[in-house]
Amino acid sequence: MNQITVLLADDQTIIRDGLRALLETNPGIQVVAEAKNGMEAYEQTKIHHPQVVLMDIRMPEMGGVEATRLIKQDFPETAVLVLTTFDDDESILGAITHGASGYLLKDISGIKLADAIRDTVQGSVILPGSIAAKITKHISRQGKAEISLEEFTQREQDIIRLLMQGKSNQEIAQTLFLTVGTVKNYISQIYSKAGITDRANAILHFKQLGF
Repeated sequence: MNQITVLLADDQTIIRDGLRALLETNPGIQVVAEAKNGMEAYEQTKIHHPQVVLMDIRMPEMGGVEATRLIKQDFPETAVLVLTTFDDDESILGAITHGASGYLLKDISGIKLADAIRDTVQGSVILPGSIAAKITKHISRQGKAEISLEEFTQREQDIIRLLMQGKSNQEIAQTLFLTVGTVKNYISQIYSKAGITDRANAILHFKQLGF
């Protein structure tokens, strides 16, 4: 079984050491690099091309939100999973807007963190209830999106609803009796119509449409 490669970005050495020790108890996960600030996270991503970056938010020199933007801009295949103690609206929305695949707080258990990493690689968006509630509140203040549901075909709407349930591409394919490649093509069409580029922003966008 291929291992999931992970980069740890946190300015506290003791946190990185703890995360490494915790994750390396999982045979399917390998920590390939560490970084103590956002710029190092970007540079280490350039070298190691990890599948997942576990990203803290507040770090010296460059924080997690800006690092997420740079990584997703240049390495879109790398998933960024925020792991932090800060749950303020600005941090959450900044990270998700710039392409983070999820936002977790550091009180999460080791088992749930490992599961979140696996789910992220499968294409799921990881948003605990308290974080999702903050995003929903923000969306409700922004009003409805201009694009209407009628602009999507019935099949596209089916896929959107499954995306909103956190289903991975493989799970969507199994549910709708499609190939994974076909699902990817549909998702690309959906993104193009909505003017979005990643799964997390898709979920925010379609919440506005009432899915």
